[in-house]
Amino acid sequence: MDIEEVKQKILEFMEKKAKSKSKVYLKDMQRAIPDAKPMLIKKAANELVREGKLEYFSTGSTVMYSLPGQDIEKGMKSEEE
Repeated sequence: MDIEEVKQKILEFMEKKAKSKSKVYLKDMQRAIPDAKPMLIKKAANELVREGKLEYFSTGSTVMYSLPGQDIEKGMKSEEE
């Protein structure tokens, strides 16, 4: 599996997860794409961040990824309710 395939699978996974979660852990991506090596998934996710297709979130000890603007959209929905 090459990096472009992994990037596509990550984006598909993120779009599915966006309905229920705004951020996901790298481990979640690794479970969703078991046929790719963990380092390849990490490299692909970081490339997607550089391309602006994913956002990176860190609390200092934890790293998570989300689709761009995902938190803003979730916040707007909760304010409307």
